Amino acid sequence: MSDILARLTRDQWAWEFLRRNPDYRADYGRFIALWRALEADYGAPPNRDFSRWKQDPRAYGPLPGTDAPLAFTGERCTLDDDRVLLECWMGAKWGFYKFPLDPACDAPAPDALSWRPPPADRDIDAATRVDIAFDLSLPLPPQLEAAKFKLVSRTADLRRQGHAVPRSVANQRAHWTALLRQLDGLDSPEPALLQAARAMVAGGYRDILRLADTATDQN
Repeated sequence: MSDILARLTRDQWAWEFLRRNPDYRADYGRFIALWRALEADYGAPPNRDFSRWKQDPRAYGPLPGTDAPLAFTGERCTLDDDRVLLECWMGAKWGFYKFPLDPACDAPAPDALSWRPPPADRDIDAATRVDIAFDLSLPLPPQLEAAKFKLVSRTADLRRQGHAVPRSVANQRAHWTALLRQLDGLDSPEPALLQAARAMVAGGYRDILRLADTATDQN
């Protein structure tokens, strides 16, 4: 397990927590059972009879026994009567762009993890904000190098002033690994770590990244 965790990207880390979410696992179990039943009746791509498939009420969210569907604006998944296809309902709830993943999937390839981007209107602390202008009439490489130097220097200044170290996969890996080990029962329970681990799996992908971005540095 440690060898796999050492190579995970940020999205793959989010998946490792999401796949341990009992609500996601329950939703996926109900979802895939319905999906397989629909395929048994109407075929699987590329031979699916979609004209009949879309007439079946089982093909639309929400899942039986769950809350009403979330707001969804995907053109390919919403029909004229505003019904949302089942796979897209799952996406709207849990943050997927692609077909929902089986929680048994271990370290999926990056192209299998196409997540919804975080909200664009996130407030940025003025103390940590840096605006950089580029002149597109001039060569970009030297401007990019200058921008990189400015960002690195500003980060060093913030550290000296006592601001938090920017979160990254590198400086959060040990902490996230400890949380996963708590969830999987591989280490003796530590109340604080276990509480943090449970918080990490309590929501969808955006929630996981938000918690990851505000986690306490462990290094």
